[in-house]
Amino acid sequence: MHVSIPRRLGGLVAVGLAFTLGLSACSSTSPTSNTSKPAATATSLAGIGTMDDLVAAAKAEGTLNVIAIPRDWANYGAVIDAFKALYPGITVNEQNPQGSSADEISAAKTNKGLDTAPDVFDLGLAVALANTDQFAPYKVSTWDDIPAELKDDSGLYYGDYGGYMSLGIDSSKYPVPATIQDLLQPQYKGAVAINGDPTQAGSAFAAVGLATVLNGGTLDDFSTGIDFYSQMNQVGNFMKVDPTDATIASGETPIVFDWDYLNAAQVKNVPTWQTVIFPGEGYAGYYYQAINAGAPHPAAARLWEEFLYSDQGQNLFLAGYARPARMQAMTDAGTIDTTAAVALPRPPESSVIPTPDQSAAASTLLGQKWASAVG
Repeated sequence: MHVSIPRRLGGLVAVGLAFTLGLSACSSTSPTSNTSKPAATATSLAGIGTMDDLVAAAKAEGTLNVIAIPRDWANYGAVIDAFKALYPGITVNEQNPQGSSADEISAAKTNKGLDTAPDVFDLGLAVALANTDQFAPYKVSTWDDIPAELKDDSGLYYGDYGGYMSLGIDSSKYPVPATIQDLLQPQYKGAVAINGDPTQAGSAFAAVGLATVLNGGTLDDFSTGIDFYSQMNQVGNFMKVDPTDATIASGETPIVFDWDYLNAAQVKNVPTWQTVIFPGEGYAGYYYQAINAGAPHPAAARLWEEFLYSDQGQNLFLAGYARPARMQAMTDAGTIDTTAAVALPRPPESSVIPTPDQSAAASTLLGQKWASAVG
């Protein structure tokens, strides 16, 4: 999630997930109020009644505003289509699909009190932590299946899907590097991109974090990772282009640091595309769900979250090569899509995740040094 960095690029990093990673149409712009809607204050399904009651309330609202979730991101297109098929009485407005986590919060503030405000958020942890006053607490029916490390105790935000930072490469054009340091060699001149600006983009931030730990640094200090990309820029291998499906398919960005679930999905467009998890420490991250406290459609917002955390919703993320938050619980219960699980990219032997304090320190450091480091 850049001022308009393609989504996901959004939000910075996530914490606490090593345990599970291992395994549009436009609405009216008239003012609205949700204060009279029981769903607006419901902190769980029990506050509304039954699932049938929630469905009825959501259909009565008739609309759901989602924001900054591209259809090619973690299989979100299939997720949205499945929700619409299951609840045909609800129109799903897909707002600013290429927006950032910061754009989501901005839209909520700008459109507060309007029917166009987003109902739900999909955010990186840093943005979520900085904006908890924007969220309405809600615990989905499968709340107990979400690992404690991935959720706020009061239900303000909760991890949904995640993965590992990886390298994607068109193996028909370039040799697959054995280590991250190989990318400094002359044969990769002008070919290596990261997904956005790490001062604003979650996946780009993680690319610097990965470079930090693979070059002997620690998450307490991202200087090692910044220095690595500075060196890559100096030798002419760093490409200052934000990769997209189109740039990858055309060959404009033949080598890309991005989440493994996004790189793995590129095979459909570039059959010779390989997803590489380098030896050594891996870098893991999750994206988080939250409900807008001023959601114009509070019942639809809660129904959406219930769907995302249902077996069907979680398996749809899994089909997009992302590791769903309920993966371990669903595996234990026998409800996981085993075919999709087997198709996941190979995980690293061990992985690291920055704490909120490490994330904040890294964000500050990147703000101070990144622009000058890569020119």
